[in-house]
Amino acid sequence: MTEQNQSNPEHHRSIKSFVLRQGHMTAAQQKAIDDNWKRVGVDYINQFINLNQIFERENPKILEIGFGMGTATAQIAQKLPEKDFLAIDVHGPGVGNLCKLISEQQLTNIRVMRHDAVEVVENMLSDNSLDGIHIFFPDPWHKKRHNKRRLIQIPFIEKLLPKLKQGGYIHLATDWEEYAVQMLEVLSSFPKQLANTATDYAPTPNYRPETKFEARGKRLGHGVWDLVFIKK
Repeated sequence: MTEQNQSNPEHHRSIKSFVLRQGHMTAAQQKAIDDNWKRVGVDYINQFINLNQIFERENPKILEIGFGMGTATAQIAQKLPEKDFLAIDVHGPGVGNLCKLISEQQLTNIRVMRHDAVEVVENMLSDNSLDGIHIFFPDPWHKKRHNKRRLIQIPFIEKLLPKLKQGGYIHLATDWEEYAVQMLEVLSSFPKQLANTATDYAPTPNYRPETKFEARGKRLGHGVWDLVFIKK
């Protein structure tokens, strides 16, 4: 599989869903990609795709942006077998690990992409094609001068909303309180399009397992904030 436009200095965009970090791909992770990509991988193409064809069924489709090592993704897919998950990340070891988990657990309702999620949303996903969007523990960019790099900002939500069906949901989670405040402000900026399921932050839905980031945050004394908004 190829990474397109990830290191091209002439390719610019105002929003990125990731920061490319180097990580060591284990032999098992690379083998999991080699052995399973044809079945579970989706390569980037600059044209709209039919998610029902990719999953070979018409069940609800959930987009997950930034799945880390994929452990929570696999757990959610196991817990919600009636839903299909398009999981996107650029971190090679994480992609390999998720492919490994899919194979080991014989999961049929996950497809994996290794590409910038912003480009995928813009160029591959049709309007009204998603029933849900999961973005759990995105990089908080906690230094004030770096806040502008955060993924959850109004321009990105503007790109996501057309892809979401009426009645579909956006579920965000973070263990960084100041980012949680920003997330709430951003989603609340669309009162005609989105309705909060809670007064402010939502109880953690029972399908979302505790991630390693969440466990780490709790050990450090951080809270965890979930937000679930429904498209009107």
